[in-house]
Amino acid sequence: MARAWEADPSVSFEKRLGKSAKELGVSEGRDECPDIWQLSNGDIAVIGRDLTENYGGRLPEDVVIGPDERLVVIPGLMLRAAKTDIADA
Repeated sequence: MARAWEADPSVSFEKRLGKSAKELGVSEGRDECPDIWQLSNGDIAVIGRDLTENYGGRLPEDVVIGPDERLVVIPGLMLRAAKTDIADA
């Protein structure tokens, strides 16, 4: 059975949403920086800490993490900074 949505690994990064981790002061300039990007097909890529195992056993009843999915966490400040770059529904 086909999924309703599938990530396309062939698309490219188009633009950062919000500010970089360094600009927001949530990174010391190291390589491990959270980020939010819009991809060329309109999908969103989120780079964050993989906490799938930490949250896996205590998800809300209607939340499922598929075998090929990961739950990532980014600083709330990052998403708030990206608000102006995210189109209204």
